[in-house]
Amino acid sequence: FWCMLMTAGLLLVGLPYSVCVAAQWYYGWPDKPGYKKYIEALNPRIYRLTIVTLDLLKYFKYGILHFQMKSWYKNEENSKYYQKGIVYGRKGKKLDLYYPPKRNKSEATLAPVVVFIYGGAWSSGERSLYCLLARQMTEELNTTVICPDYCTYPEGNVLAMVQDIADCLIWVQENGQKFSFDEDNIIVIGHSSGAHLATPATLFLTDARDELFIDSKKQRETASSIRGVILSGIYNIVEYYEHEQKRGIEYLSSMTRAMNGEENFPYYSPVHIVKKLSKEQLSRVPQFVLLHGDCDIVVLADSSVKFYELLTSLSVKVSLHLLGGVHHNEMVIDLMLPSRPYYRPIFRCIQQEFRKLLGPS
Repeated sequence: FWCMLMTAGLLLVGLPYSVCVAAQWYYGWPDKPGYKKYIEALNPRIYRLTIVTLDLLKYFKYGILHFQMKSWYKNEENSKYYQKGIVYGRKGKKLDLYYPPKRNKSEATLAPVVVFIYGGAWSSGERSLYCLLARQMTEELNTTVICPDYCTYPEGNVLAMVQDIADCLIWVQENGQKFSFDEDNIIVIGHSSGAHLATPATLFLTDARDELFIDSKKQRETASSIRGVILSGIYNIVEYYEHEQKRGIEYLSSMTRAMNGEENFPYYSPVHIVKKLSKEQLSRVPQFVLLHGDCDIVVLADSSVKFYELLTSLSVKVSLHLLGGVHHNEMVIDLMLPSRPYYRPIFRCIQQEFRKLLGPS
């Protein structure tokens, strides 16, 4: 019995703990002199990090789905549904464009366009992983869907990521006629860090920010084509960093490095950006739709609730939907196949808001 108990302890505690210590060593110990940084291995936060590591084991259940994504994307027979590898922007990044189910080149029936910005903790992600989601989105919303890649850390910092997303939105606004979609009806959808990045990209375009290095007139034209932003993510970087600390992942997370240090957290926080906008600028901000799973432990639902309350206080049009039983990754994973448990509830919510956003202004 004791042998079994020790073996179980080694596998469930000792092994994950060792992985956490090794990961912290690899990603960087705290900036402390000499041996003091190595004492971090005895810090209680390592035990919290061990719990996070054990929680990651649940993602093995998505192994089959990952294989389905890769197979679908590589299958040439599916090329009738989309065009992949289209180059956009000043850095030569690529996007995939998924056709609506009812394709018609008549101007009177051009489909609106969704730009989907995936997450990945500012340091990972690729457009191919969202092929099934994009395909289902074209069916459910009868829309063109564009999924771009953007630079991630360490290739670029958060500002570079925002610039890539802004470049993609500019490309969408300029290429509607060529690819037969309505460039004046753009909906931006983002998840997790993708939702975070989509927010300053939209707000910077609305405000025609110099740091985007895009002609101000072109920025405003593109911003005026964005009918709404549907998000599930992070809006206060200062508070999210505190959440990272509570989970023991702040040194492993790329967030601080991607933002060039804690001093830049306010600059990249949507809650701080909107507070600095004038009434005239706020009047040009597109409507926000905030979705969040109430079982999300990666990004707490409080993130969306507080952002909703702030936008409401500033008279920005916004709606909030808290989805019961939904965890962080289920918000996107369950949109990939109709057989997924939360596929219908989440899409029903998106469909409802999608129709409102494209209705008469």
